[in-house]
Amino acid sequence: MITENIAKIRAALPAGVKLVAVSKTKPVEDIMEAYEAGQRAFGENYATELRDKAAVLPKDIEWHFIGHLQGKQLKYYMPFVSMIHGVDSVAHLDEVERAAAKVGRVVDVLLQVHVAREETKFGFTPDELTGADLRGAGYGHVRVRGVMGMASNTDDESRVRADFHVLKSIFDGLKKTVFADRPEFDTLSMGMSHDWRLAVEEGSTLVRIGSSIFGARDYGKVKGEV
Repeated sequence: MITENIAKIRAALPAGVKLVAVSKTKPVEDIMEAYEAGQRAFGENYATELRDKAAVLPKDIEWHFIGHLQGKQLKYYMPFVSMIHGVDSVAHLDEVERAAAKVGRVVDVLLQVHVAREETKFGFTPDELTGADLRGAGYGHVRVRGVMGMASNTDDESRVRADFHVLKSIFDGLKKTVFADRPEFDTLSMGMSHDWRLAVEEGSTLVRIGSSIFGARDYGKVKGEV
């Protein structure tokens, strides 16, 4: 099933759109099936789960941390993580910088923007993002690759599309101004299992898909997060 699901999604994705398979709470056997189907980028939400999976799975896997960032957990995955999604404040950007410096790495990050109507979602507001110092001289160990965000949790397709449109406008604006001389600023992450097609239509270059690949998640399997 996993192999077939990945094949269907890849066939539907336009060229230039990256697929991150969200494997949180899924066993290593499921991840290996996706790996053997050619998938290499995987997203995890929990720091210790990510650490433990990375220890036993192939070393050429590209791990993305997509959970809410907590500074004390960075040590678990900083030595090997490929990209950290959801850097939602300057304080968190500073924390990633310090943690990456400790292990002597330059780590890719995405800036999370809050455009959805739900108050529970994290992220910079558009005004905060344009006013923040994201290119300070102290950022020698983080590389800002782009922005990410989630649409409102609604069945209203016009609302979802409008949220994605705002995210694309923010991404384009930063690319033309703050990061105009940074060709690596190239990633707009938006779209999940239920809305990735709309996200791609609105300009997404990275989609994070879990349940449409692996099936429903069992959150009860995750124990002992610190």
